[in-house]
Amino acid sequence: MTRAALLFLPLALSACRLEMVQQRRLDTYGASAIWPDGTTARPLPVGVVARGDLARDAVAVNPPEATPALLARGQERYGIYCAPCHGSAGDGDGMIPRRGFPHPPSYHTARLRAAPAPYIFDVISKGYGVMYGYAARVEPADRWAIIAYIRALQLSRQVALSAVPDARDRLP
Repeated sequence: MTRAALLFLPLALSACRLEMVQQRRLDTYGASAIWPDGTTARPLPVGVVARGDLARDAVAVNPPEATPALLARGQERYGIYCAPCHGSAGDGDGMIPRRGFPHPPSYHTARLRAAPAPYIFDVISKGYGVMYGYAARVEPADRWAIIAYIRALQLSRQVALSAVPDARDRLP
């Protein structure tokens, strides 16, 4: 009798197994009698935010002070994310446009030199034209670092040689 029970037990347990795809579930936007509005999609409670969004939003609206460390980080991130299209000097002549992709604008145009930093932050975050958004790829602090480096690139074209310290000593 015990032998028969031991042989029957695995057979009985395998027959009762319920797969995940066979579960009772509600479709995401399906009808439901459970909720008064008749839908399974539930609205978010008032005031709810995703974990980490408040801190991320605080960084997004408060640009950090420009420091040598921030510029170094911006140069590194610019080289990774921006230089392939915008070029190492910000002229819009990176490797990607050289291969046939549309040329992005130069950072040295009057329009982009006059653009406020939050505008550039928004373009990096959401994209513009054929440029896709980098919000999911570049953290807000790194976006500000890239903007600081772009401003340094822009300033590098506007400085007279006589204003550069010790420039006369280095001329041939």
